[in-house]
This record gives sequence, structure tokens and C-alpha cells, in this order.
Amino acid sequence: MSQSRSSSTIRPAARLRAESTPLISKNESPPPSPARHEKRGDRTSFISIKEDDADIAQTFFDSKPTQPAETIADSSEDVHPPELNMISTLTVQEPPSCCPCRRWKQIRLRGRWMSRSFGDLRLLGTNYQQAPDWEGAVEVSPSPIEEETQPSEPSPVLSSLERLPTEIHDQIMSLLITETPSNGCAHRNTDLMACLLSSRTLHSVTLRTLYRHATFPHSLIFHKFLNQITQNSTLGSAVRRLDFSHFSSIGLGRTKRMNTEIQMLTASTLTACLDLTPRLREFLVQEHLEDDLDERVLGKLFHGLLFVTALDFCGCASPSFTSAFSKVISRSNPVLPSTLTLERLSLHECATLPAQTFYTLLARLPRLTHLDLCHTQVTASALSLIPDTARLTHLNLSRCTRLAGDQVVDFLVNHPAVKDSLVYLNLMADASRYRLLCADDVSKLLPRLPSTLRALNLSGAEIVSKHVPMLQPLMSHLEELSIGFGELSLAEIQSFYIPPPKPKVEESSPEEEANSEQREELDRSQQVTEPKPAEEVTEEPWCAPSLRYLDLTGVKALTTAMLFSSDCILLRPVTQPLEVIELGERVISDLRARGPTNKRVGWAVRELGRRGWYVREPSPETSAAEKDPGRPWKMGAMWWGMRKIPVAWNEVGGLYGHYMFKK
Repeated sequence: MSQSRSSSTIRPAARLRAESTPLISKNESPPPSPARHEKRGDRTSFISIKEDDADIAQTFFDSKPTQPAETIADSSEDVHPPELNMISTLTVQEPPSCCPCRRWKQIRLRGRWMSRSFGDLRLLGTNYQQAPDWEGAVEVSPSPIEEETQPSEPSPVLSSLERLPTEIHDQIMSLLITETPSNGCAHRNTDLMACLLSSRTLHSVTLRTLYRHATFPHSLIFHKFLNQITQNSTLGSAVRRLDFSHFSSIGLGRTKRMNTEIQMLTASTLTACLDLTPRLREFLVQEHLEDDLDERVLGKLFHGLLFVTALDFCGCASPSFTSAFSKVISRSNPVLPSTLTLERLSLHECATLPAQTFYTLLARLPRLTHLDLCHTQVTASALSLIPDTARLTHLNLSRCTRLAGDQVVDFLVNHPAVKDSLVYLNLMADASRYRLLCADDVSKLLPRLPSTLRALNLSGAEIVSKHVPMLQPLMSHLEELSIGFGELSLAEIQSFYIPPPKPKVEESSPEEEANSEQREELDRSQQVTEPKPAEEVTEEPWCAPSLRYLDLTGVKALTTAMLFSSDCILLRPVTQPLEVIELGERVISDLRARGPTNKRVGWAVRELGRRGWYVREPSPETSAAEKDPGRPWKMGAMWWGMRKIPVAWNEVGGLYGHYMFKK
């Protein structure tokens, strides 16, 4: 946590060296800081997959520990950049005495006493003949007789920024905070730390912002955070999120056994932290802390806190976690309430949780909106127990081997909690092992999908030619479509972007019109009654697709040669706004070797882990709105094709980025 800087202990010798540091003149340049030339938005945490805010889609940072273990060893002192970075580069004539403005803002920072208060600087300017530059030069005539009485202190003056409403202050400060931890020991939230020293008003607003969303890349930060909220309970009441998605001991020179011996982040300290954060709403954790989630921690999260709405246990599958989770979420648990306050729940890759746990848990979630059960033992019977009052917008049932295709379709089509509200649906299956949806299941599902849907993943399902007309009506509102391993031809895939030909109306000759009139008269005379023909299904008018992402992994008809053939239109401007095409490993490797060809057609290869994308390079004519990949349903993610549902609005990073885009 960034607030740990002020709590670090400064040795007397270091303080003397810091206080004796001379000011820097205009002609001198300060020594380079380790993080000076580092782009703040590009810094990532240890072993983190973070999205790069670049002009081209599907650009990520796959960070690895770069600092040696000796430089990042566990210590009670913080590593700070040189003191020269905090000193102004302007040569200023110092007043004859020290700054008198040492009251509530006497915040100890890096061995020096500093204050940047607007009111105190204004007060300081009134005590000397020359006013500060920002106030303009003011000539003060010396009084003929000096009074021995002490001049009265003027009332504090608030700047226009300080007079803004609190809600606007919170919005401004939220733009300054850096959610993703920095890489190595580089500092983050330096802008907010400077705001702490600005004024009384900004100090309180900044503290709320710093403690609202707490992110912990390693145990030392958590230890300092726990000490702060223990000493000041008001800070604990401001905490709304505890984020351990970036937590890792990799790069700190520690083993798993060493972490258990350090005793900074354990089940006991986690429980103590939860006791001190009564208004916690979001708790995000992952597999690196699975052994520290015992019955006390899980019990506090599920029925000990009144305002918890989002829980994420991504990748937690250890025996100790499974045992504790099964005991807390059990019908025999007398303190487990009949309804829980959870709205967003992720058990992504929690493969060891027993099926009985889902029966008990899902039946107690009447407010559920986001549910990620990827690679779990959930069954269709457990899904049917979700209360009808829930309104699921995000659902991930990928790689759930205990689900049957017809049961999943029946749940999606008929259950009130899901049939009319879905925005994101992931039914991906490993086609090499099993198919969740057969051709008949797909035929029943596609016509019943709601118009609210924006992302649909049917990779691994048996998608054949007869499903193309059923997919075309969805193209008007879908932005992501995954039909990997489908049995479609290139012409059928391209039919999404080619309007169907209009039927030709043949003009009948006068003789044919006369014959038809004679037949009608003959029928009326004979009073021939024929059954009325069945009502024809009216086809919806064709509209241009809104697809930005198309997953064609494993489609045999799409090869590198076909992609560049004259018959293929996928790479042409006519397919815009199509931006990303995900392809198999073999096709991506071939495209990687065709650098000049990729540049000529205006597409580029992007890879991350097991996945590869062919990405359209933006043209100068593309507007800013068309370039913007952000969507509310992504909850902070920028790029396309995510395979893990986020449960909190946050930047993609840490281990969550690995499960979203790399795996």
C-alpha cells in the first residue's frame, strides 16, 4: 500500500543527510530516478498479464520478475528514490527563518518535514516583504512604528478546488489512483501522496481514495496496511475492496515454506483484517492464497459481513480450501443464512469443490448477476435452484464436464433468471475430449438467445451449415462470437458479411395471366376447397454485423492460403468493424513468418500463451469512438475474447489476466 511510506522508520543518519541536501539550481539536473523514464500506465505486478493501452488491439504485458532477490528482500525499511526528486528545480530565495506552517500537516516523509498547503504558503507570503510569485508582486510599505504585539493569524483561505463538493473530489481522486501494482519496487500513487500534503480538505479525500480499494502484491504491504487500520479504525471503515489478485512471492527470493514462517499474511491476519473492515464489499483472491482461506475467513466473508457483494476465488483448489469451503457452505452450518447478499461470484477453476456445495450455495443467491463456474463440478440440478429473482447478465459454464447439453439448453431457455437478461455467455468445451452441445442442442438454443447478448462463446460445439441462418440474426447485436472447431466452410463464414441476394420477380406474359384467370374462375365454379397453406416465416431484414471479435480456432476450412486468397473477404475493409480474428496455433505460426504480407494487408499477429490473434491495424480515418474497445459489460477490461468473468470493475492484471487472455 502506498500509505506505508509515511509509516517507515527513518534512521537519524539518513535524516541528517536528507536535511542537508542542497537545492538544485536551474542549470543542474537531478539524478535520474529508477522509475522516472517508466510509463506509469505500463507498469505491472509480479507474474502479471496486463492490457497495454495501445492503438492496436490484443496487446498485453506479460511481466516477469526483473529485480534480483537481493534487492527486493524483506526489510522493515522502504526503498525510496533520491530526495532530490522531491525538491523544486527552481532557485528560490529562502526566508530568514524556517517555515512557520507546521500544524496538522506535519507529515513525516522521507526524513524531511514538508508542507505544500495553499493556506500555509499564503500565510508565509504575508510575513515577508515579497509575496509569492503565484499571488503577484505586492509592495508592502514598512510601518513607521513596529508594534510589539503578535499579529493575529489570518483565517484560512480555501482554493476553488477545495470548495468543490465531496462527490466531485472523489471522482477527481479516483482518476489519479493506480489500481495495478508497480513492477518491482517502483513507487505508485505518487500523485495521491502529493495530494496528502496539499490541504486539510484534500488530505481527507485522498485518504478515503487510497483506502477504498486496497491491492496487495506481497505480504509486506498487507502487514503495513493491517497496522494502519489497527491503529486507526476510521481507515478500516473506508475500505471497500481487498484485492489479492496480484499477490505473489515470486521474485522476492522466498519459498512457500518461508512465507508460512514470516506470518505476515496468514489466516489469522486475514481474519483480523476482515474484522477491521466492516463495510467491505469486494474480496478478490486467487490460488496463491488458497491455503490461508480457512473456516474463519470464509465464514466471515459469507455470513460475517453485511455488505459483501462480490467474491472471487479464482484457481483455489487445495484440499484445505475445499474442506473449509464445504464446511462453511453446508446445510448443517447453523449460522449460514437462508439468503446471501452476494451479487457477483467467481469460482473459476475451483475444480475440487463437491457438487453438493453448489446445491447449498446457488439456492441462497437471490441477487445474483455474475456467475463464473468454469471447470467446476456443478450440475444442471444445482443451476435450476438459482432463485427466480436473480438476473444473470454474465454466465460462464465452460469446461463443466458434469453438464449435459440438453439440460443446459433447457436452463438457458426456460429459467426466469437467465432467459431474458444475458449479456455474456460462455459455453466453451474442449472438442478433443467431449462436446457439450450437439447440433440439435445448438438448433434449439440459437433462436431463443436474448437480444441483450453481446458475447457468445460456442467454441467446441457442433456447429454445422444449418446453423448459419440462425446465427445471422444475432450479428446485429453481438460483438464477440466464438465458433471454434465448427464444421463450416469459408463461404458460410463470409455469409455473415454478405447480404443475401434479392429474389428476382419474373414478369408474366399476357397469355399466362389469362390462363391463371381462367383457372381461378374454374376453381370458384367447382367450389374446390383446399387447405390453407402454412404461414411462411418472415425473414428479418439483413443488417450489417457489429462483430468486433471472431474466434475461428480449429476451423479446418480456414488455412493461411485461404485467408490470403481472392475469394476471402475477412481481411478486407468490408468486414469492419471486425477487429480481431482468433486462429489456431498452426495458422498463427504461418502468419508470423509473413511479416511483409501482414504489413501490406494491414493486419498484425499478436500472441499470448496458448492463444494467438490476427489484429487489424487501425487506419487514420478511424474515429476515436470506433477505436475505443471499452464496454460496460467488460467491467474494466479493454481487449476482446476474455474467458474469465470479472466480478469487480478493475484493470486487468495479475493472475486474473492470465486466466482471462492467456490460458
